[in-house]
Amino acid sequence: MQIHQLQRKNKNKKSRIVGRGGKRGKTSGRGTKGQNARAGHKKRPEIRDIIKKLPKKRGYKFSSIKIKPKIVNLQTIEKFYLDKQIVSPATLVENKILSRASGKLPKVKILGKGELKKKINIQGCLVSRSVKIAIEKAGGVIMQKSKIKNQN
Repeated sequence: MQIHQLQRKNKNKKSRIVGRGGKRGKTSGRGTKGQNARAGHKKRPEIRDIIKKLPKKRGYKFSSIKIKPKIVNLQTIEKFYLDKQIVSPATLVENKILSRASGKLPKVKILGKGELKKKINIQGCLVSRSVKIAIEKAGGVIMQKSKIKNQN
């Protein structure tokens, strides 16, 4: 092998041709002037301001933040309970009227659909105004621990 027959392992880099015919001349591939042409340019997306002003938790995609109580009507209580029995979330789960919600006893509200003729004691349940009247009329008691909410 002669010296004139030797070849380089890596070819020579071609120098960039700047000017009209070059690869990265004038705008260097950025295509515009001004803020867009500068290094590290960041244009604020204006639509973000509009999106951030919109309220969250509205519409069909979002569920309510409050956990709504499970509803039990008087006719169900009349059917499953005897005289002077206690109606509470625990007994409603035992009688398989309601089921536990993620391992916890559900909040319960008793509404006034149906008639009540038995003396029932209510404990730890929300009751509507009409139910309160019906229970007291039948001779039942609403225990002190339960919160009485008015039905609107």
